Amino acid sequence: MEIYSQISANKNKTWLIMLLFVVFIATLAFIFSKALGYGLSFVGIALIFSGLISIGSYYYSDKLVLATLKAREIEMQDNPLLFRTVENLCIGAGLPIPKIYIVNDSSPNAFATGRDPNHAVVCVTTGILSLLNKAELEGVIAHELSHIRNYDIRLMAVVAILVGFIAIIADMFMRSLWWGGIKDDDNRGSGNIQLIFLALGIVFAILSPIVATLIQLAVSRKREFLADASGALLTRYPEGLASALEKLEKDKTPLKKASNATAHLFIENPFNRKSSQNWFASLFNTHPSIDERIRILRSM
Repeated sequence: MEIYSQISANKNKTWLIMLLFVVFIATLAFIFSKALGYGLSFVGIALIFSGLISIGSYYYSDKLVLATLKAREIEMQDNPLLFRTVENLCIGAGLPIPKIYIVNDSSPNAFATGRDPNHAVVCVTTGILSLLNKAELEGVIAHELSHIRNYDIRLMAVVAILVGFIAIIADMFMRSLWWGGIKDDDNRGSGNIQLIFLALGIVFAILSPIVATLIQLAVSRKREFLADASGALLTRYPEGLASALEKLEKDKTPLKKASNATAHLFIENPFNRKSSQNWFASLFNTHPSIDERIRILRSM
């Protein structure tokens, strides 16, 4: 599929995923409310919260991520090389210049966030600035700008927040069971139905966060391959990004302020775990194999 088709598809996917997650959350809320013996008011509350969280993730997820990492915004005089690199690549890509942030951390890494090209951020660590040469840095920045141009930043921010909300309501249900939050129904037939919903609720509470996370990680891995290809197309020098990825893989310094909620945003896994060759374990990787990414770049 062409790059521009991917961009259009990502825009549509964002709204589709938001809609499907809200439907999924409503279904979970219905099952949990039936299992606990509550009315449909529980579903309404869940829908209101899921809607508010969807809107909040759309507008404020970038600010939350930057605050979590204690990133600081820079201007031209703070780091001329980084600023000019971003500026020149934006001109080549036809993108507005995003805000540029730096995280004071020796672990080499970078990410992009925001909701669209007009409200985007590129963030790098001090570690990556000291590790990479100019061509390698251009490759990394081109990769992050590709996430912006392809609307990956919006898609992944929304998915991450909604996956987190599913985990929260599943946890609330399990805690309600533990603390005796079930309302008994005196009607025998209704009681049997409640038992069925109770069994379904337990199964959904266990499996739904896992399934939602697997969907998030699968989407994240696919986005990384696309951003590699788009970045190489932008610089016309795939070796720059390939060489940068080699250096990132060799450096084992973990990012101090990284969390599972933000790990998928980075160009490389901030925990620096080796990508498992086991197909089942690889389902839980936030990133595709570095070796595979390098091989594809060098075959371009």
